Amino acid sequence: MSRLRPSGRRCRFLGEAALVSGDMGQCLELSAAVCRIGVYSCFRAFCCKGPPSPRTEYDVVCVGLTGSGKSSLLTQLCSENTDSIIPTTGFSIKAVPFQNAILNVKELGGAENIRKYWSRYYQGSQGVVFVLDSASSEDDLETARNELHSALQHPQLCTLPFLILANHQDKPAARSLQEIKKYFELEPLARGQRWILQPCSVENMDAVREGFNQFISLLEEIDQEHIPGRI
Repeated sequence: MSRLRPSGRRCRFLGEAALVSGDMGQCLELSAAVCRIGVYSCFRAFCCKGPPSPRTEYDVVCVGLTGSGKSSLLTQLCSENTDSIIPTTGFSIKAVPFQNAILNVKELGGAENIRKYWSRYYQGSQGVVFVLDSASSEDDLETARNELHSALQHPQLCTLPFLILANHQDKPAARSLQEIKKYFELEPLARGQRWILQPCSVENMDAVREGFNQFISLLEEIDQEHIPGRI
């Protein structure tokens, strides 16, 4: 279920946790990540001043390969400076405000050595944002397809709504929406699931917001279905 929480700054950034190699390094890093998420949750629950926000909050996980544009889109949505954006090397959390809801987006790094840990951060998610580079190479597009298929079929995500952002539509090599839908086999694979495929780019943030607004509508629909006594 969604939650109503006090609102703090317009966009909040927790920081990044780099995933390092080696069993001891992985254990330490994952422990640090859990602590960071706990501190972030406590801060939101107890340290935010002012009246409670009327906007419902949803916890969302955002994944995609490095270079797909996850960080750039989220930073633009928060009206933050995009001059110093670098690829996420672990994870970051932003509270992204919309008119009727706040999305607490947990963005996971997309490098090959990080993707194998994605599933450790799925717990508690209420929705999934998958960002793909529609102008990427054939090899990267195939990797993105495999990762999306894995996410759609993962036990912790398969019942959640998906927002699939076909980013970089402003580039000459960008595939069309129909090409992406066919190549990713979305209709046969995701039959029965709630999903949205939205073309977008950082040059057309209206399209990005349109996709997120549709996504929020799906989250609200699920909320309504879980109201006690509702048939």
